[in-house]
Amino acid sequence: MTDTPARLLKLLSLLQTPREWPGGELAERLDVSPRTVRRDIDRLRELGYPVEASRGSLGGYRLVAGAAMPPLVLDDEEAVAIAVGLRAGAGHAIEGVDEASVRALAKLEQVLPSRLRHRVSALQNATVPLTRGDGATIDPQTLTTLASAATGQETLRFSYRSGDGTETKRQVEPYRLVSTGRRWYLVAYDLLRADWRTFRVDRVSEPFATGARFAARPLPMEGGEGGAGDAARYFARSMAGRQPELRLDVRFRAPAEFVAARLPPTLGVPEPEPGSGPDGEDGCRLRSSSTDSLEWVALRLALVDCEFAVQGPPQLVAYLESLGARLTRAASHGKG
Repeated sequence: MTDTPARLLKLLSLLQTPREWPGGELAERLDVSPRTVRRDIDRLRELGYPVEASRGSLGGYRLVAGAAMPPLVLDDEEAVAIAVGLRAGAGHAIEGVDEASVRALAKLEQVLPSRLRHRVSALQNATVPLTRGDGATIDPQTLTTLASAATGQETLRFSYRSGDGTETKRQVEPYRLVSTGRRWYLVAYDLLRADWRTFRVDRVSEPFATGARFAARPLPMEGGEGGAGDAARYFARSMAGRQPELRLDVRFRAPAEFVAARLPPTLGVPEPEPGSGPDGEDGCRLRSSSTDSLEWVALRLALVDCEFAVQGPPQLVAYLESLGARLTRAASHGKG
């Protein structure tokens, strides 16, 4: 192989396999001399790839962890697998799949050849994900478009559907994406309204990056002062102003470990109450605050799959009574 850049890429691809490569085997794979392999190894080291060499008859070369993350070389199967995994996580706002994952997906899809993009789409379309049903499904292409525009500081146009179904056209300067574990939101400066806004990404359609660049504005800080701000904190304040706070007081007839494993962290951590159950078994109590909707909180409490009693707030008690009556009627109609 006489093309040095192509040979270096192939050498790098081999070394990224978690094994040690004898110099002779690398020379045979690349169709070059062992001396050329040694020179190419030195070139990779100069580029920041930490290649370790071991001496002896069984010695060879292997890539080890370094101080920084160098560029990776992926084969077709690896690229497709990573893209499908990132798409699946991003499209369902899975907890722990944050904006960094979406940025990685945007970078990967930007360089994927068309044949691989087709394979990724075909595989995802043929796969039915098992989700809990309490979050909105999002087109990953929408997420990657928003992430790329925010990273590149490029103005966006899109259609937006509000909670009451009203459709509007928006032109914004995207700042950051925020994942709550159930939904994705875009924090952006709305140019037509001359103010900061948060947009639910599942209500965004036809996003289009205009190509017009902008200088990032500082997020408004508490007290109205300007500053770099923090997208997550700004989003939390924004949401708190829209939803009334629910002060939860719930007793569960199950151990705290059992309940905590089935509740989202945003609802708080239950405290053990040994021997509090009707038959002396261990129970626990959840006392926390939430700005989520009554419907969502009621659903998550029911999904814990154990007996529980809501002490407050009153509106949650009333909603659960109404929901329980509705479910009872539904079950009785099924019997008839």
